[in-house]
Amino acid sequence: MNEVAVKERSLNRWINVVSIVIPIVVAILFGVKIEGVARLGFLPPIYATINGLTAVLLVAAVLAIKKGNRKLHQKLMTVNVVLSLLFLVLYVAYHMTSESTSYGGEGFMRYVYFTILISHIVLSIVVIPLVLKTYLKGYLGKYESHQKLAKITFPIWLYVAVTGVIVYLMISPYYI
Repeated sequence: MNEVAVKERSLNRWINVVSIVIPIVVAILFGVKIEGVARLGFLPPIYATINGLTAVLLVAAVLAIKKGNRKLHQKLMTVNVVLSLLFLVLYVAYHMTSESTSYGGEGFMRYVYFTILISHIVLSIVVIPLVLKTYLKGYLGKYESHQKLAKITFPIWLYVAVTGVIVYLMISPYYI
């Protein structure tokens, strides 16, 4: 087995662990409320903006690689991974200092909201290993397998980013 294959195998193990641990830790932290810390109610519009920026930069990264600009593509994708990590930290911080906000809409819009929210949550879990494995393949220079996996990862990641903004916009009237 060559050096790149050994490195990829080792890093894939870490990706698998991280992909399982992150959703579990987030679920656990949802139940933890930090006493004596002011509610961080200013965070939802910030992390919704991060989702929106991620969506825009994902599209920009795809356009960059289609134009053959690999360096720009790599930089944009690295920024997107960092933005996703920042989103996660802010999202957890908000929920550790605030009660969850209930959607107050009724009728058909309630079904629309929960359909978007549930698909967003499920796919945000699914996308973790996809993003990390796609990024790893690009990092290791395995461009053919990177491209194949990116064709699956990109639309899911874009959906998660866009629906994050939609969920925020739909629930924002109900924030306290």
